[in-house]
Amino acid sequence: MSLLSVIVPCYNEEQAIPFFYEEICKTISVFNKEFPEVDFELLFIDDGSSDNTLPVVKSLRENDKRVHFVSFSRNFGKEAGIYAGLENSKGDYAVIMDADLQDPPSLLPDMYRSLVVEGYDSAATRRVTRKGEPVIRSFFARMFYRLINRLSKTEIVDGARDYRIMTRRMVDAILSMKEVNRFTKGIYGWVGFKTKWFEYENIERIAGETKWSFWKLLLYSIEGIVAFSTTPLAFAAMLGLLFTLISFVLIIFIIIRTLILGDPTSGWPSMVCIITFLGGIQLFCMGVIGEYLAKAYMETKNRPIYISKEEE
Repeated sequence: MSLLSVIVPCYNEEQAIPFFYEEICKTISVFNKEFPEVDFELLFIDDGSSDNTLPVVKSLRENDKRVHFVSFSRNFGKEAGIYAGLENSKGDYAVIMDADLQDPPSLLPDMYRSLVVEGYDSAATRRVTRKGEPVIRSFFARMFYRLINRLSKTEIVDGARDYRIMTRRMVDAILSMKEVNRFTKGIYGWVGFKTKWFEYENIERIAGETKWSFWKLLLYSIEGIVAFSTTPLAFAAMLGLLFTLISFVLIIFIIIRTLILGDPTSGWPSMVCIITFLGGIQLFCMGVIGEYLAKAYMETKNRPIYISKEEE
């Protein structure tokens, strides 16, 4: 018998979990008709929820021993939830799914088949549409994927979801990366392995509200760029070199103009604007360098990625 671990990171998902559990049980029944040799474990990761997420999961476990959970001491974020799920999973295969049913469980049999029949190490999903999302949010999401794929050598697929099934070999490779500042979408690409992609149209949440505000997504995108590209550092250096050359040319121009025309440089408003502009460029470059230093500083602390207060 093979064991398939279904990992479900949860943060304030008490409304969605009953719907998810019902749907995943239906999928397991269909799944076992084609693959009767596969057992399941359902591993819920409670990311420090402030609602009744954990009691709901515990009630499920009372009636279904396939259900397990890990509850964090506080909210550590979804990246920590994914890592904890992979670390505590016991399956020969592991699949990560959201509790809000935006990741359709019905795809699971086809995804599993691509591993055991077609020889892939991973089967991943991506959305081909962003129907239902705010227009501005969708625009910046597309821009982010374009930008990071230009800056980084690690391929990150536009519209990629966390919904992915992996072999134990790939799971172990991901777990070997102990970095605290995690960007899992980039880690998937960095570790490599042969991946098959499944596409589907965007599905709205079954219940509850999204935990990803525009500001959180912006910070997450910066996390991804810093984690998988040093290009911003090179850009800051080139920007400094460019303005040094421009200032050198302007100095020569002013000297020649003064010698020929006898007209001293005037215009303090324009000078103030130039100084302010250059000061802004300097602060920007310092911010880029500071971001990388901050990440390095956090890594040197060697803090745990998450802290579990209860698990079963």
